[in-house]
Amino acid sequence: MASSEVDMKFLGQFAANIQGDHPLLAQSLFQIFGNLTMLSEKVIRARKLRRLDTTRDTKSVDLYCRIIWYAREGLKLLEEYVLPMVANYGELKVLSYKLRASFYHLYVLFHNQPPVSLKPGTQVSTPPGLTSPRKVDKGKGVDRGSPNETYRPSSVQPTHPLEGGPVGGQPGIQPPPVEFAPNFLVPAADYRPSALTCFQEATKLAEKHLWGSHPLRLSVKVEFSAFLYDCLQEREQSRRMAKATIAEVYNAAEGMDDEMFDDAAQLVGILGKMMKRGLGSGGSGSTPGAGSSGHRATPGPRGAEQFALPSPGMDNPI
Repeated sequence: MASSEVDMKFLGQFAANIQGDHPLLAQSLFQIFGNLTMLSEKVIRARKLRRLDTTRDTKSVDLYCRIIWYAREGLKLLEEYVLPMVANYGELKVLSYKLRASFYHLYVLFHNQPPVSLKPGTQVSTPPGLTSPRKVDKGKGVDRGSPNETYRPSSVQPTHPLEGGPVGGQPGIQPPPVEFAPNFLVPAADYRPSALTCFQEATKLAEKHLWGSHPLRLSVKVEFSAFLYDCLQEREQSRRMAKATIAEVYNAAEGMDDEMFDDAAQLVGILGKMMKRGLGSGGSGSTPGAGSSGHRATPGPRGAEQFALPSPGMDNPI
């Protein structure tokens, strides 16, 4: 989800093609490419380890810090050195805005306040790396009857701010919260509105500059659908977007070469699974124009072939 293979492929091609005419922009693109190369592996590992359920173990706190650091550095490169220079590049502009949305998507997944979880109904009350303050040792209170202990009545006020007082400090005064480790990298905040705005901008650009079956356009819609489902809990809207995107692919009249066809086929397969996500094996919603098998011939130079859905166990970082 930091970036799909399609995004990485196009990013490398753009950087190599403009290296002679725009070396500064190409250098920034190569830096973002390296950033995403390191980041994608960590995102997949973190999601497998925690499944975004921060109430479980705490082994991935360090991994979360690394993800947030890479996302912050990539976003800084993108906003300062890439976005101001891609106004005249249609495909590259779409990819750049999509990557900005991807970095904010990472903030939402791994550093949002309040936290989000892939598991519906999960309530997170304790930040990763901390133990609950309500965990007490039952039956081991202070022995008030011990002759060696001096008991200060609660009505007597301490003469020094550090002397005596009720257990837990003065009433109404809470101890300062312990900061979650990545907060020193990026402030804890609700990044969902910012991520949503970025996805909407990337979607508008993709629909304006790219045809319906273009792999970059599909990549934008795939991650936007995942964001709606996982982070905003807009599950029906996510399924509708996936279904409408597949319909756009089948209605596109533009041709594609073999490589772009394969990229589009992979993304359409993911969209097909997302269209039925959360509905169960007998869920409604079928690929537009598809038969009982869910396959449909595509337009373009390879119209006799079909988009094949990937196996259900396919690993995908989104």
